[in-house]
Amino acid sequence: MKKSYWLGCLMLVLSFGCSQKQVSKAPKNHKSAKPNVLLIYTDDVGYGDISAYGGKIATPNIDKLAEDGMLFTNAYATAATCTPSRYSLLTGEYAWRAKGRGVAPGDASALIKPGVETLPSVMQKAGYKTAVIGKWHLGLGGKEGPDWNGVLKPGPLEIGFDYSFIIPATGDRVPTVFVEDHHVVGLDPNDPIEVSYRKKVGERPTGKEHPEQLKMMWSHGHNHTIVNGVSRIGYMSGGESALWRDEDFAQTFVDKAKSFIIEESENPFFLYFSTHDIHVPRIANERFQGTTGFGPRGDVIAQLDWTVGELMKLLKENDMEENTMVIFSSDNGPVLDDGYEDEAKEKLNDHQPWGSLSGGKYSALEAGTRVPFIVKWPKGIKAGTISNALLCQVDMLGSMAGHFKVDYNQEQAVDTQNAWNTLVGKEKDGRYALVQEALFSNLAYVRQDGYKYIPGNKGPEMVPWGPKIETGFSKEDQLFDLKLDEEEKNDLSKEKPEVLQEMKNELEKIIKK
Repeated sequence: MKKSYWLGCLMLVLSFGCSQKQVSKAPKNHKSAKPNVLLIYTDDVGYGDISAYGGKIATPNIDKLAEDGMLFTNAYATAATCTPSRYSLLTGEYAWRAKGRGVAPGDASALIKPGVETLPSVMQKAGYKTAVIGKWHLGLGGKEGPDWNGVLKPGPLEIGFDYSFIIPATGDRVPTVFVEDHHVVGLDPNDPIEVSYRKKVGERPTGKEHPEQLKMMWSHGHNHTIVNGVSRIGYMSGGESALWRDEDFAQTFVDKAKSFIIEESENPFFLYFSTHDIHVPRIANERFQGTTGFGPRGDVIAQLDWTVGELMKLLKENDMEENTMVIFSSDNGPVLDDGYEDEAKEKLNDHQPWGSLSGGKYSALEAGTRVPFIVKWPKGIKAGTISNALLCQVDMLGSMAGHFKVDYNQEQAVDTQNAWNTLVGKEKDGRYALVQEALFSNLAYVRQDGYKYIPGNKGPEMVPWGPKIETGFSKEDQLFDLKLDEEEKNDLSKEKPEVLQEMKNELEKIIKK
């Protein structure tokens, strides 16, 4: 999908108020035999953050997905941090199988190389038009890293996406620019970008040197280059005309998604819509600021819900709702203080982002990887269904390949399985087991029968920086029964050594696979 350079620039500077443009409608008679697939992949949204899962912050549009579809209570991301989860989701392979797939810096080279089997490449083989819109955080460019002033490849287009409009990493990392297909959007060649994660470049002030210039104070690690009144991780100079405004993320991504959906309305489409909400810095558009009473974290949850509502409205208005599979999930669990003083803890009130679970982002405990997972497909899924089946995001590739009868490289996508019948409610049990990855690539192993094994390791008991989150780490092996003990308070390793040994053997087999 190609847009003119100047139209792209214009869209980026429009605010929420003035960017509510009329999107052309798709032909009303379009009814593809294959379902469209809209994967809404959110950031740091916890198991208890959505009101359908018991959260106290209103999320009516996301709740409507559950009312009209199926809500999973036992679904998992593969990791308690973002890059590994995204890698596994797109490749069908656990990220921990090779080094270098941890949380990527903002200047990382492409982690998924051309030729690797991916979810979008499977969808292309099945006859789909594919796009990624939103947060990427899987690196860009070759071995030398991204060339911000030139052609940014390899990237999404080289691994199965027909169109790409992304932020390279996260909102709290430089460079603070959008990338469309292979180029930074709106870049003036006379003002080239320079990025460093090792030393200061350019003359832009930093949060450490000039806290008086900040509209949101940093708490730990986020005190480098200031852009839009927010200090980031890493240093950046140049690119003034290409800089984003955090407040406009949601509208910009929604507009791009609407354009893609309408433009590809004659074809079945696969859209990986990767929101920035609710990752730090949590800066909602002005229309949402102060609306929830839960501080900036609550406000970006409301903004996320609005985003979902806008996409659902578009599908309904264009007669696409009936045959579009909408999948809503998160890359890992919740965190409060993740680098900025945004009152996430102080204004938590009675909201419990982790729900009935323990831990959170970074943790081997359940709230690190057990996440909201909702699937709506009116043509294929009974409304108002709740599934307790064990489900893992790594199975997206195998499920789509299986359903659409597409061959894929099973030696590379070694961990994915065909869970299509679980996704649509025909299979009640789901996976036999799955592996969770926590901080420092420490693993845990969860089985369908509810037993969970956390191998002994040398990791810290608490996350060793700002967020006060239990890691679940111990020098000794641990065993829990999640069906009786969701909070993982009662270690059964001494009471059930035979179960512990069985799970150790099974995990070892998976690791050696």
